[in-house]
Amino acid sequence: MSTDKEKETPIDPNVTISVEMVSKSFGPHKAVSNLSFSIRRGEIVGFLGPNGAGKTTTMRLLTSYYTPDTGKILINGTDNSENDLETRKSIGYLAENNPLYEDLLVSEYLDFIADLRGLSGNERTRNLEQTVEEASLQEVFYRPISELSKGYHQRVGLAGAIIHRPSILILDEPTEGLDPNQRLSMRDLIKSLGQERTVLVTTHVMQEVENTCERVLLINRGELVADSPVDEIFQLTPGLRKIYVEAEGNQIESGLASLDAVESVERLEPVDKRKRYIVNLSGSEDPRPDIFRLATTQEWVLWELHEERMHLEDVFHSLTSENEAERTLQGS
Repeated sequence: MSTDKEKETPIDPNVTISVEMVSKSFGPHKAVSNLSFSIRRGEIVGFLGPNGAGKTTTMRLLTSYYTPDTGKILINGTDNSENDLETRKSIGYLAENNPLYEDLLVSEYLDFIADLRGLSGNERTRNLEQTVEEASLQEVFYRPISELSKGYHQRVGLAGAIIHRPSILILDEPTEGLDPNQRLSMRDLIKSLGQERTVLVTTHVMQEVENTCERVLLINRGELVADSPVDEIFQLTPGLRKIYVEAEGNQIESGLASLDAVESVERLEPVDKRKRYIVNLSGSEDPRPDIFRLATTQEWVLWELHEERMHLEDVFHSLTSENEAERTLQGS
């Protein structure tokens, strides 16, 4: 006869974050509703959502600042509502705006954080050396934080988040306020830190997610509306796909509109004698081979034929707008 313990699903050691049907309310407002997802070691995941979607509440649940009303959160297999002191050791957190003690030297600040984390002896020395190297702080280690650039401010904040060698990093708007060069440098640093850790990044800069993350979690009104690899998320909104066509010939617009995969055709201003169109698609099928064959049979001169690149911002807007529309219809 099997026992309840034997029936429990074995914990995957490579899953560092497991959120299972978590809900959290504040009075009548449900901030998070039946949220479920898991993240594995070595994943860099973008956590997106409109303002008020539940991102901040979720991060505070992960870091044990809040306790779920229902459901549970496992950090490296440990329930964080039952043993929050243990699970907090596994997490490094970089807060938005990254508050630092400006009157301290970088070295003094990291010593202070090491004290807070209870580091001592050889472990303290080793962690400090590794942290300074990983965050590339050697040149500014003995400089006042008040004299540092915004980019180095963020690096010092990250150093404070990883000094205790956590397996999970939660980064809230890590590139906010950085110039393009600093953004690129921070992106490379996040990728480097994510090689051996789980990294969860929240940001309003969609380009950063596309360039840094492997996977996207999209939350809206407390509910998860998308969980997909970055390179596959565009398949969730096939209606956003567009084909650009530039050609010479007769009855091009009606010919394009006759294809099965085409939802509509938008006419653009011509260039010289070349007619230009945006072809909006109705599904995931790629009509370019059909367009090429049609151009051959109709004797069109085809100057250009390519798929317009979608951006994560388009998907974000589509999925969150759809979610809002569904709620409006349900409430009417």
